[in-house]
Amino acid sequence: MDIVVDDLSGPEVAEFLGEHVRQLRAISPPESKHALDLDALRAPGITFWTVRDGGAVVGCGALKRLDAGHAELKSMRTATARKRSGVASRLLAHIIDEAGRRGFTRLSLETGSAPFFLPARRLYERFGFVRCEPFADYRADPNSTFMTREV
Repeated sequence: MDIVVDDLSGPEVAEFLGEHVRQLRAISPPESKHALDLDALRAPGITFWTVRDGGAVVGCGALKRLDAGHAELKSMRTATARKRSGVASRLLAHIIDEAGRRGFTRLSLETGSAPFFLPARRLYERFGFVRCEPFADYRADPNSTFMTREV
């Protein structure tokens, strides 16, 4: 597996990310949709990585700069066929390390509170994330779980 910074120009990345956004939008109520689409992930201050295995996209994740010391983890996804194979753990470790190299001291995230998101919440907890209050532009939402950790 290779983790690479992606410019979001390839059709396979667009398809992989499109599936991610469609799935999250189908699960979450309209007022609780925080997944970024392809155009939003191209914004300045966001770095997007893909995990590739034999050329196939098997995972993705992004780091969004909030301020000089604080970044947000965005768009974490693992291909359905590759869940529980270490893709997400390897990518999350990579992003945490990269956040530290960039000088961020805090890394936060928003994920769902529904049972569907339990594996994600457990993964984040294994990597030292703890629940926190809403950050950045987020508001308290019963459909969201906010988590943070020091880098």
